[in-house]
Amino acid sequence: MKITLKDGTVKEFEKDMSILDIANEISAGLARATCAAKLNGKTVDIRTVINEDANLELLTFNDKEGQLAFRHTASHILAQAVKNIYPNIKLAIGPAIDGGFYYDFDSEKHFSDEELAKIEAEMKKIVKAKYPIETFELSKQEARELMKDEPYKIELINDLADNVKITFYKQGDFVDLCAGPHLMNTKSIDAFKLLSCAGAYWRGDEKNKMLYRIYGTAFPKKAELNAHLTALEEAKKRDHNKLGRELKLFATDESVGQGLPLLMPKGAKVVQILQRWIEDLEEANGYVLTKTPSMAKNDLYKISGHWDHYKDGMFVMGNEEVDKEVIALRPMTCPFQFAIYNTEKHSYRDLPIRYAETATLARNESSGEMHGLIRVRQFTLADGHIVCTPEQLEKEFKQVVDLIKHIMETIGIDKDISYRFSKWDPNSKGKYIDNKEAWENTQVIMKNILDHLGIDYTEADGEAAFYGPKLDIQFKNVHGKEDTIITVQIDFALATRFNMTYVDADGEKKIPYIIHRSSIGCYERTLAMLIEKYAGAFPSWLAPVTVKVLPISDKYADYAMDVVKKLKANNIRVEADYRTEKIGYKIREARMERVPYILVVGLEEMQNNTVAVRSRQKGDEGITKLDEFVTRVATEIKTKYNYHDDITNEFAK
Repeated sequence: MKITLKDGTVKEFEKDMSILDIANEISAGLARATCAAKLNGKTVDIRTVINEDANLELLTFNDKEGQLAFRHTASHILAQAVKNIYPNIKLAIGPAIDGGFYYDFDSEKHFSDEELAKIEAEMKKIVKAKYPIETFELSKQEARELMKDEPYKIELINDLADNVKITFYKQGDFVDLCAGPHLMNTKSIDAFKLLSCAGAYWRGDEKNKMLYRIYGTAFPKKAELNAHLTALEEAKKRDHNKLGRELKLFATDESVGQGLPLLMPKGAKVVQILQRWIEDLEEANGYVLTKTPSMAKNDLYKISGHWDHYKDGMFVMGNEEVDKEVIALRPMTCPFQFAIYNTEKHSYRDLPIRYAETATLARNESSGEMHGLIRVRQFTLADGHIVCTPEQLEKEFKQVVDLIKHIMETIGIDKDISYRFSKWDPNSKGKYIDNKEAWENTQVIMKNILDHLGIDYTEADGEAAFYGPKLDIQFKNVHGKEDTIITVQIDFALATRFNMTYVDADGEKKIPYIIHRSSIGCYERTLAMLIEKYAGAFPSWLAPVTVKVLPISDKYADYAMDVVKKLKANNIRVEADYRTEKIGYKIREARMERVPYILVVGLEEMQNNTVAVRSRQKGDEGITKLDEFVTRVATEIKTKYNYHDDITNEFAK
């Protein structure tokens, strides 16, 4: 048979050879490094036997699919170790994820650090035992019998079709329900580490039982593991959930509620700076401002379709069976802005109309999903909708993307984002408006636009909005978890639902296209990203306090006040520390607050109208004329100057 490799090389092999045997024929070293393979584009186990011509790509740990197979094997070793130590614990699921793996267990108690160390030691015994990993298939009835003592496995088996063959993997006396792929034996998982334990609802549904999830990571070499663990420690120092509280940017309070963070004065100031900038920027780009209610009758959401497709994610007041009027907090602004559009008639000459709004929204996130400022129940979105003709669609979409790129570049995360083309899943009809032709046509239109723009994107089925496909801008937090920060959506449905029309040049009424978009996304999530990006050391234009003035003693407090007045008069955010502490102590405290500039004033500075400048960028800069310093910093703020790379590295140490 002829096997075509990734580089286009065609090699001939005897029929009925496993992928592992083919890898060995090519190179013994390659065979040892191979974790999985792609056979005619599908990821498979290296035990898979090939008996006809095929395209084959051998996957090592350097490939994402290879990493997943490697770490999935590690998750089974974790499960085996837990069952060895705690035989009565029930198994749930244990997938590989970006950066590692986890396994969920039904346990009566949380796993402590001591217990994790005990489990790690048992895992090392399993690795040392070099158990061969074997796979076999059973019928559904046979699978139920084998897993009769594992209720979560039984539930998964029951979800499968009756005639399907169900795959299991076995290592030593441990057997698990699994589709694979896996490595050939346990000995390859030599460099691993269990990281933490957290609660997780079965199948992510808070109505189900809370399980305990053990997280871990694994690498082929100990040096790689050590480098990764070092990076994780660095990430903890940047974690916005920790750093944001330390820098007094935000707080939480149990009496206020989960997912409802409190922005403290400094955090609120950063958001205000961003919001004022974005609103001015949007106005300069032709957007008109709206201000709409934070709630509405459910009649509005029924027209838009949110009531059918999004009700569980909304906060609802009242019961349809009892109350004449049911009110819901808004999870988005689109229906409100469409109502504004419909207050008057429109000609094609009026279009495009670009609506923008800084909107407070509420979404009923499950408690297990909420995290710091990243995922919350109330948030503020730079929301907007463009109503346009079909001929204007591509140009308007491009202008939206250009605006987003400009914003990402200005705040310094343009190199940290990626793009995802999110499409519908035709098999999940309840999740989407059921109009196959409209979906396919709109996705073709959007793909053509993205290709014309030269955007490097991945595709994801099942991630679209219920009314249309979208371009998602993705960002990874310091722990490697990817979140969508901004979306741009093409809507083929809601204009029809709201009877939105315009009179075209031919005198006929037409249905417009709608682009749903944000410019900077959710301000709370953006603040979280920026805390982690800059390790709390914001650039001078964005810092809640740009300058800290420190008089050496009380004798120079009046001059310090004059300096503060001068800075404030030039719209520079400034604080002064008038405490009777030693100047070295006050400087250290100001540095830990990540203030961009520290000004020390004493006798010489007072006599000469100067300041002694210390900056994060250059350290001790010496004596400078006050007017010169004011001009310098005012220019940095006006131009949004950014020199974050060096300071971020310094404060992440």
